[in-house]
Amino acid sequence: MNHNPEEIIRLRGIKSERTGVLAVSKRQIEYARYPASKVGLPVIVLLHEGLGCVSMWRDFPERLAAQTGAEVFAYSRPGYGGSSPVELPRPVEYMHVEALEVLPWVLDAADIGECLLVGHSDGGSIALISAVDALKSHMRGLVLLAAHVFNEAITVANIEAATAAYASTYMKEKLARHHGDNVDVAFSGWSGVWLSPGFRDWNIESCLSRITTPMLVIQGEDDIYGTLAQVDAIRGGVAARIETEVWPACGHSPHREVPERLLARIDIFLQALDQVV
Repeated sequence: MNHNPEEIIRLRGIKSERTGVLAVSKRQIEYARYPASKVGLPVIVLLHEGLGCVSMWRDFPERLAAQTGAEVFAYSRPGYGGSSPVELPRPVEYMHVEALEVLPWVLDAADIGECLLVGHSDGGSIALISAVDALKSHMRGLVLLAAHVFNEAITVANIEAATAAYASTYMKEKLARHHGDNVDVAFSGWSGVWLSPGFRDWNIESCLSRITTPMLVIQGEDDIYGTLAQVDAIRGGVAARIETEVWPACGHSPHREVPERLLARIDIFLQALDQVV
């Protein structure tokens, strides 16, 4: 049985005053937004990982809105969750497309102006690329969780392991609870491009010097998809006020593994943005 994106969101148990779909460049984009309880704060926009979607944030968006008082907006990129599917294979420059074309369209359709981007993994890379130019004028800050700025051997090795697990375990069934009919598109779109020969030399370090948006960078010590070299490259490359933290006993997904700590840390960062000169 097929459901439209709004029904999918409801079936997954997401609590939001506004859920549904946006029409963006002939595509349907599922979203959930959680209202602000304070005035004057930028909208927090969540950019999910390479296998993520709205529902895979679980209750984190709702809790983040309650913690900060800011409106929180989450959406599923094309090919994920209840959004429109995409054609495969994804191009090597897919994150640039998401950052420079899709994200601005989504924010415009959702009537979001001043914002704070919180990007996880691929979403963090997309946030960095968007900060170069596309959203620079009204972006208040960036929070990057396990972001990538270049491809690493550890990333490739563990995506290869995930690909084997997708074919031989219950991984597909678990992901299908979130992605529905998009499950194969979501997984193959992610793994296919990261494992392609053309992506082995993927690197966005050259864009970092043009980023002036204040940012908080968080990396787990136990992240199996990236090393601390990612943090070092971002810290050494950007022309922005930057705070970097490496968290022990934390892997690739701080919002799932240590949510209370992350909620508090984003709140501190957000409140401090008003003090940035």
